[in-house]
Amino acid sequence: MAAPSELRVAKDRKLLTVSFAGNGRYELPAEMLRVLSPSAEVQGHSPEQRVTVPGKRNVAISKIEPVGNYAIRIVFDDFHDTGIFTWHYLRELGEERQERWHAYLDELAAKGLSR
Repeated sequence: MAAPSELRVAKDRKLLTVSFAGNGRYELPAEMLRVLSPSAEVQGHSPEQRVTVPGKRNVAISKIEPVGNYAIRIVFDDFHDTGIFTWHYLRELGEERQERWHAYLDELAAKGLSR
């Protein structure tokens, strides 16, 4: 998959805009990126180990680091920095933003947790 044509972090550090040449532009909130991080800390090593991460409503993006030609590492202001966001995963998050966000909110509610 081709790299995005642009990655832009908003001035308030709460939004990442990912643009793919001719194929879409996605606005991904920092909170969503943090709670859906592809890291083992969040995803576990199997679906049963996946963690629902609460309390990240105010998280911000500290920096973005390139990982080869296929991904970025997002460093968040809560010091989480182990997620490698591939171009494919960023596009997937953009395309499925509403469904994934609602599923996350449902998980929080079911577990009695808050954003």
